[in-house]
Amino acid sequence: MAVVRNRRISDDAGADTVIEAAAEFARRRGHRVVIAVVDPAGELIQLRRTQGAQVASSRVAVDKARTANMPADNIKRAIERASGADKSAAYEEIVYEGYGPGGVAILVETATDNKNRTAADVRSVFAKSGGQLAGSGSVAWQFEPRGIVNVELGGSAADDIALLAIDAGALDVDPTVDPLEIATQPGDLEAVRSALEAAGLKVESAELTMQAKAPIEIDLDRARQNLRLIEALEDNDDVQRVTANFELPDEILAEAAAS
Repeated sequence: MAVVRNRRISDDAGADTVIEAAAEFARRRGHRVVIAVVDPAGELIQLRRTQGAQVASSRVAVDKARTANMPADNIKRAIERASGADKSAAYEEIVYEGYGPGGVAILVETATDNKNRTAADVRSVFAKSGGQLAGSGSVAWQFEPRGIVNVELGGSAADDIALLAIDAGALDVDPTVDPLEIATQPGDLEAVRSALEAAGLKVESAELTMQAKAPIEIDLDRARQNLRLIEALEDNDDVQRVTANFELPDEILAEAAAS
């Protein structure tokens, strides 16, 4: 699975276009691709939904924000907003569901102080990008929450790391990629991460995400259209994460490899 995260989808990979950035992440992780655009502050909000008050001390969220060079003051404000300590900001979390070109299922997670504005903005992006906003429950059933931990092999045997992760509570391990990709239940993410670090392994990233249960294949043109739709959604300040259930065609992966 490829996760494209932080402020702009293109910034994180140093690429000029959304397609190149997404393809670069996909190439590193293999061909099982789900695009997820994540904002550090949004990750803090997401953790509040899954781990309650533990958000204030969550290493996962804070480390992720620091990795993205998020200023300390911004991290503090995000924690206060996510934990409810910031009484001046009344944000409501709303998940929108829709379809992209070619029938791609898309989840759009938002945090907004004006749901009417956000709904109108999200609907407009879908319409202008060849997709359509759908009703609640239309596509959510095609996704499931997961923790994803990426661990550098560093000379260790993939099977040994997999056994360690599973003993710590991991659900699944993909041994075909480096860094190794480990999937967990959301509540087990920190325990698995801690166990791997305690064994001296280097954890490249650990984050909560939504994962497609059965990613679909689409053609090259549709893939480009959906990537542009995702980029347009992520440009909205209220949008915290966008997840889609399609696999990137080999042509886009080849473009990234050749660039």
